Order: sequence, then structure tokens, then C-alpha cells
Amino acid sequence: MSNTKAAYDALMAHERSSQALAQVAGRLGWDQETVMPRGAADQRAEESGAMESVLHARRTDPRIGEWLAALDGAELTEVEAANLRHIRRSYTRASRVPAALAERIATVTSRAQGQWAEARANDDFKAFAPVLAEVVALKREEGAALAERGNVYDALLDDYEPGASEADLSAMFDALRPALIGLRARALAAEPPAPLRGAFDEGKQMQLARSIARTFGYDFKRGRLDKAVHPFSSGSGDDVRITTRTQEDDPLNCLYSTIHEVGHACYEQNIDAAYALTPLGQGVSMGVHESQSRIYENQIGRSRAFTEHLYGRMRDSFGDFGCASAEDFYRAVNRLDRGYIRTEADEVQYNLHVMLRFDLERAMIAGDLAVADLEEAWNTRFEADFGYAVDRASNGCLQDVHWSVGLFGYFATYSLGNVYAGCLNQAMRAALPDLDTQVAKGDLTRATGWLAQNLQRHGGLMPPRAVIAKAAGMEPSEAPLLAYLEAKFADIYGL
Repeated sequence: MSNTKAAYDALMAHERSSQALAQVAGRLGWDQETVMPRGAADQRAEESGAMESVLHARRTDPRIGEWLAALDGAELTEVEAANLRHIRRSYTRASRVPAALAERIATVTSRAQGQWAEARANDDFKAFAPVLAEVVALKREEGAALAERGNVYDALLDDYEPGASEADLSAMFDALRPALIGLRARALAAEPPAPLRGAFDEGKQMQLARSIARTFGYDFKRGRLDKAVHPFSSGSGDDVRITTRTQEDDPLNCLYSTIHEVGHACYEQNIDAAYALTPLGQGVSMGVHESQSRIYENQIGRSRAFTEHLYGRMRDSFGDFGCASAEDFYRAVNRLDRGYIRTEADEVQYNLHVMLRFDLERAMIAGDLAVADLEEAWNTRFEADFGYAVDRASNGCLQDVHWSVGLFGYFATYSLGNVYAGCLNQAMRAALPDLDTQVAKGDLTRATGWLAQNLQRHGGLMPPRAVIAKAAGMEPSEAPLLAYLEAKFADIYGL
């Protein structure tokens, strides 16, 4: 056996064990959000910290540097080169963060998550502010260690979207914002579609959600659907779990949250099995991940074709719910409303929610916004952007779990995912001109198959922008998303 092969094999064996342990750590998080007893929060925080300590030690093991050095200049396959690219990046980043800091972040964010959930239930930001201030200080410290005299926010962003920058995202948002504000204003000034009306049994919502998940290709032999405060997807490979939530007067919240998380989950389930428990065996970035959840939820799930199919299934489950036709239902599903919640926002207003968070979290990390002033800053910005006041904290700065668990730099990837989804949708429909005929019958296999073949199976093989460009046949641009939104909502609202 050559020295090169021996070094690569040893490195990948080490990496495989680290990936397996990371999956176990993720399962602790899933358990905490779904079925963990409330009284276990402090113990779980200690368990999470201990697991992070073990993972940090593995990720910074000096032998990784030795193996990587032994492989410098070696002839590698595309897969081997991609694995080394990810491992080298992870090793460099992990080595810059002191082990004590990594463990402290894991412990504090686990505790903060429970305090956020309680504060959200009580609409009490002041109760959450002290632990959030701890999280912000720790993430600022981590960002400074990662940046090494560079941009601290860029260093945090790189965890979720490698290669992206604050400047690039700001430019993208500057291109999106005026068009979205203009389209929203015109739509809200028009006659709105009638909403759904009635009470919708929450058990039946979950039954329908499971059925729709299967329609979109989610494999329940390798996953499960549960309820959580904030819907999410967890895991990769052969254990990919999703959550949703129910609300008696709004079944669309449950159904479209489920479809959204199924998009994430199918990405993970459809990655080439040969990449399992390697750096390539998971989604390559959160922006690319979000492109899958958003194209499932919106360009497919909220299309006229799919809502025509869903209308019949809704009537089978709930009877009459105020929509006299499939066309009325399509318009109701895509109705623009005044609202507070990002995850419930329509396609036109969603990115405006993201921009608000992007600007506020940058200010907190930079030290320009004190955590104690976050609620006031949020409420002021929201009223300026949306034209009405926030009524309570759970509809404002306490609505998202992200900051409590330290995900600074994450929010921007939601809008980036929408941009990517616009590019992919344009390419998919060009390749499958009769797609809507199949979707209207409830057959999504051509749509989901195209995404699996052209994007999902690659996992982490290519960098984020490269995998989108390859699948879409173009460099990522906000133009297809804006064209899609303008055409769709001009049609619905008669603009």
C-alpha cells in the first residue's frame, strides 16, 4: 500500500467516525425539540457540551494535519479531492476555535434554546435577553477567532454558505428589495382572494401531511414526521427526520411546513449512498439546502397544478372549507396577508422578513446593537418595512429559534435559497415542458426526479454556486426569481 493511499484511508476512517458522532449529536437536538422531558434541559445542555468537546477534539486532531500534508500534490479522483477540500476547510476552521470556547457555546446554546421556548410562550423578551447576550458574545468571540483579522460576520456566514460574503448578500438584497416592495404594494392594493374558513382537525392535518410527504418522495423507512414548536429537518443518509406543527384554523401552515421540510429531507435522502458518513454525504450549504425546500414548497407545492391536486385531497379530509373550486383554492394558498411570522409569509414578502433579520444580526455581531435593545429595534424596523406594529414578542423577535442556538449568519441563506430555487425552476421547466400535466394528477416523480438527478445526488461534491450553476445552466442570479414572482402574482391579483 502506498503512503498516499494509507494516509487517505486513515483520514477517511477518522472522518467517518467523526461524521457518525455528529449524527448522534444531531439526534440529541432532535430529541430535545420533540420528546425530551422539560425537566431534562440542564442535563441535556451538559450532554451536548460533552459531545461537542469530543467532536472538537476529533476535528482538531493533529493527525489530520499530518494526513493532509502527506496528500499534498497527490493524484486524486474528483471524489477524493472534494473530500479533502471539505476536511481541510473544517480542520482549519476548527483549529482556530479553542476547545473550551466550542464546549461553552454548545452548553450555553443548549440552555438558551429552552429559555427561548419558555420566553416565547410567555411573550417575555426580557427573560430571554440575558442568555441571548451570552450567545452573541460567544459567537462574536468565535467569529473573531475564525476571521483572523478579517470580517467577523463573513467568518460566521461561511459556516452555512462557504464562499458567500456580507457584501455579496447585501448587493443581492439591494436588487431584490425594491422589486418586492413594489409588487407587494400593488398586490395588497388589489382585491384579495378569499381565505380558507373553518376548523380543521389537527389529527387529520397530520394524516394528510404524512400522505403529502410520500407524494413528494419522502422515504418513511428512513425517516419520521413529528411535531415541534419550530419545524425542522434533522439527519442525513438513512436517518432523516422532519417535524411540523398544527393550528386548528390554518391547515396550510402544517401542510406547507411539511412540504418545506420534505424538500430538505429528500435532498439528504437522495445523496449518492456511496458518500454516506463522509463530507460529501450531506447538503453542501444551507443556501443550496434551502433551494430544495423552497422549490418543493413554492414553485411546485404552490403551483396551480399541484393545488388543483391538493384541493381534492383537502375536500376528502375536511369537507367544505370555503373554496368553491380548485382555482379559488390556488388563489387562497397564494394569498398575500398582513402577518408577522416569517415561516408563514407568502413568497412576495418572505425575503423582506429575512432582510430584517440579516441587518439586525449583523448589527448585534458588530456591537452596533445591544441585545437589550433588540426588541425595540426589531419592532421599529418591522413597522417601517411592513407598515404596521408588532403586537407581541412571539410575533416579533422571539419567533425564530436560530439566534438562541447560535446560528448567526444562517438567515441570509434563506433568501439565497430562494434565488437558487428561481434558477432551478426555470431550468427544470425548460427541461420538462409538460410538467404541470403530471403534477396536476398528483404525480411529482418527474419534478423530484429531475432535482434528485441534477442536484441532490451530488451532495457536497461541488461548491455551492458550482452545483447550482451546473444544474440550472447559468450562474446564480435573482432575475429568474423576480420574473417568476411578477408573473405569478400579476396573474393571481390581476395586476
